[in-house]
Amino acid sequence: MAIVSWNTRALLARCLESLKPDVNSGIADVWVVDNASTDGSADLVRERFGWANLIVSEENLGFGSAANLAASKTDSEWIAIANADIAVHARALKSLLEAGARDPRAGALGPRLRMPNGQTQHSVGAFPTIAFSLLHASGAFRFRSPIADRFAFPGRWDSERRRRVPWAMGAFLLVRREAWDQVGGFDERQWMYAEDLDLGWRLSQAGWATRYEPLAVVEHEVAASTSQQFGAERAPLWQRATYGSIARRRGPGYARAVALINLVHALSRWPLVIMRSRGHADAGERRAAYVRWVRVHLDAVARPER
Repeated sequence: MAIVSWNTRALLARCLESLKPDVNSGIADVWVVDNASTDGSADLVRERFGWANLIVSEENLGFGSAANLAASKTDSEWIAIANADIAVHARALKSLLEAGARDPRAGALGPRLRMPNGQTQHSVGAFPTIAFSLLHASGAFRFRSPIADRFAFPGRWDSERRRRVPWAMGAFLLVRREAWDQVGGFDERQWMYAEDLDLGWRLSQAGWATRYEPLAVVEHEVAASTSQQFGAERAPLWQRATYGSIARRRGPGYARAVALINLVHALSRWPLVIMRSRGHADAGERRAAYVRWVRVHLDAVARPER
């Protein structure tokens, strides 16, 4: 179990407390990689959770590199990668392991992520292909439908159904060691964001599947670290990282095509954004956020890999 930590001391404590039963039963061996936190997270692990293996980095390695570092220290059949802002429910790890045993070609498994408001987080997705981008822009996912569920579109997918999915969010991800080693773990060029999407793509290309298992429930605080560091820029940074992954895997031309489709779609929605923001106290902020979003697509058309 590799937990990547950066300045979330209280949440890290909650995370480790939730994992203690699995450690005591021998299911999990926990490694914490602290990415140069300044809030005493490393001291917390030393003082209260001596059973956890601790790696203290003098610099922020990013998520993928830190996870790779912890994975390199172990040789277990499965590697669980997680943010520090999660807490596992009882039997969550067992449910994921059982799902992996039922599907020998499952290279990665994602649990149901539950947000603080009790709702299931949208934690799986389609690959950002030209076809998906065109379907998105066309409004094909506006209502619940078999096609929307197939592409795991936000708000339009059946979160109660276990099945194979294109990729799953790295807030908590169980990866089969054989598959992990075959694709080389996370691509460390994805310093932050889209490393899970990129991993899912490479697993798929290597013949491995990703599964979603709703019986495995994991609480997720959502962006506890990244909101501190990036604030309102989180979504644009994720999109830039996604374009970078597309450019590396499918080529810059393909990434530009996806970005152009998204740009045209975003521009077509500008009048709707203006209309919906009228009368709101934060109308200027909403419009500025959308302008930032449009600029990401525009920049990616010119230079998708950064």
